[in-house]
Amino acid sequence: MKAINKNVIALGWVSFFTDMASAMIVPILPIFIVTVLNSGADKLGVVLAISSFISYFLRFFAGYIAEKMRVVKPLMLLGYILSAVCKPLFFWSASWQAVASIRAVERLGKSVRTAPKDLLISHYAVWGKSGQSFGFHKMMDISGEFVGILIVFLLFYFYGANESLIRTIFIYTAIPGVIAIFIMLVFVKDIDYQAQLDKKKTKFETTIKADSKIHSSDRKLATPLVFFFLFTFFIFEESFFILRSQQLSFSLTLIPLLVMVSKLTQSLVSYKMGLLIDSHSHSKMMGLAYFSGLVSLALFISGEALLIWLGFAVYGFYSVSSLNIMRAFISENSVNTGSVFGVFYAGMAIALALGALFFGFVWQAYGGQVALEISLVGGSLLFTGYYWTNR
Repeated sequence: MKAINKNVIALGWVSFFTDMASAMIVPILPIFIVTVLNSGADKLGVVLAISSFISYFLRFFAGYIAEKMRVVKPLMLLGYILSAVCKPLFFWSASWQAVASIRAVERLGKSVRTAPKDLLISHYAVWGKSGQSFGFHKMMDISGEFVGILIVFLLFYFYGANESLIRTIFIYTAIPGVIAIFIMLVFVKDIDYQAQLDKKKTKFETTIKADSKIHSSDRKLATPLVFFFLFTFFIFEESFFILRSQQLSFSLTLIPLLVMVSKLTQSLVSYKMGLLIDSHSHSKMMGLAYFSGLVSLALFISGEALLIWLGFAVYGFYSVSSLNIMRAFISENSVNTGSVFGVFYAGMAIALALGALFFGFVWQAYGGQVALEISLVGGSLLFTGYYWTNR
């Protein structure tokens, strides 16, 4: 097994602390919007749509700029600073519109940094072992999320879940945010652009010599990307599962534990899945990920408490597997890697935003059960199409 580059390790710690801060607001923001601010599931859907669109769509431009203008580390640093500054501002929010505005700017930070970050990981990964590097990074990312949610649970357990504490938690997110910026500044090295060009040239010359049937054109990635975008539309964002749990009478104190189950699963699975990605076909691995997403929907439809816990675990497997597989696939098969990552995230933006809007309004009008059932039926039909396309 090849050693992971020290820049990828340092970037893993940056993501650890950044996502610790992000995860401190994940289990409480849906409740804050719906319960504390007394807004409906449709308003939650609007907030998710706006933040998801900004978070993912602008990655297209960030990826293009990072690759063409060679400003990878500066864009990443800007993104981490924006996120760190914005999270504490939720403390002063008095309406869902205010939450939407702050969340939009905070997600802009993620949008700016993510495609350049993936480009940097791809650059420092050993060719043919991208899954290992992306799997390690995602493991660190999710480990930070797990710790952040654990902090929220402990605060709720010892001090009681109430509006005052929820708002105070928003302020606490500044601490890991500052640590992440420090590590980024001191320990993460920017891309060696000449080495990047040499690596890309060698990579595709070797690939073409090894198998004349392999096509290097980025257009060949279209079909896997489209299927991913469609599944992203149908399989819910985690915030809706949190809302579902509250409606099924899970206490506010328990909800962080539910999210922790998802994050723990992702943390335990991520690196191992990265190794499997490097030794198995993309289509088979994605089929497994998509099937697990459908299973998670079925578990949430059941409404049984034990199956809800299991649903968060299975959703965690789907979430980390599908993303890591696609990131590694793009890294190994694209020519203009930064730009393709940009397209990947732009497509996710549209799918997530449309999914959040559609299912948010369905949820508000007809209830969570109906929204989940529509999601499962649509996803199952899509999975059938994916199976016949890749058999």
